[in-house]
Amino acid sequence: MNPLHSLLAHLPAFGIDVLRLCLWLALLVAVFVPIERFFSLREAGAGKRELFNNLCYYFLNSLLPAFLLALPISLLAIAAQHAIPAAVPSAVQSLPTAVKLILVFVVGETGFYWGHRLSHRIPFLWRFHSVHHSAEHLYFLINTRAHPVDMVITRLFGLTPLYILGLAGPGAGGAATPIMLILIGTMWGFFIHSNWRVRLGPLEWLVATPAFHHWHHSRIDHINRNYASMLPVMDRLFGTHYLPREWPSDYGLESAHATTLTAQLLDPLLPAKTIARPTETSASSP
Repeated sequence: MNPLHSLLAHLPAFGIDVLRLCLWLALLVAVFVPIERFFSLREAGAGKRELFNNLCYYFLNSLLPAFLLALPISLLAIAAQHAIPAAVPSAVQSLPTAVKLILVFVVGETGFYWGHRLSHRIPFLWRFHSVHHSAEHLYFLINTRAHPVDMVITRLFGLTPLYILGLAGPGAGGAATPIMLILIGTMWGFFIHSNWRVRLGPLEWLVATPAFHHWHHSRIDHINRNYASMLPVMDRLFGTHYLPREWPSDYGLESAHATTLTAQLLDPLLPAKTIARPTETSASSP
């Protein structure tokens, strides 16, 4: 038996997941660290505490949300199977594979867009989402810097329409679609959060880029714009698109925020804790 296979056979499932995440992290570091060093937008600003916090978030949010989502997603799949007329999933399944894949991304991205936007507008959801926006320096690891509750809520918004329309369902086969969508979205998320001074010209009309998403993390004026994770057309359709030629000057929140990992995780759960929410303003493309 291959030594690696022999090692994996003796590791518990949790240990295998952690090893897998370590390998992914090594790959992400190998790809993004050189890019962010030689083609950076601005000099690195995250200290050792921030790096420690973000590494913890990377492992926590790669393991916990999937566990927390297992039950609601299973119940959602069963409920959709019984509540939606059989003609709906049947019609969807009869579509060509290419059309179904396009639908998965469009429908999922629409759900993610509104889940993200509502996380800015609804005070209770903002309590959790503000953890992600508290970062004052953007680089690839900020993608997974988020409260686990925030990640669960946003994923439910993105995945629920897939089950309703029959684009996902119970069982291993039905779960493949949401898993694929989350994996692609997560990988793209590392790119759009990266400290990489890159512009893609006309392609920026089609796909989200660091320039597009950095404006969403700007401290004041444009934090309520550019909600889409992969398809900027969502922001164009719903009036929240903003992408000038320049880059934002600073990131983070106007109000003070917790700097320790424990406080960032616990503060949103404390009713007495006030977490200022940015006011949504109208937006349009320049």
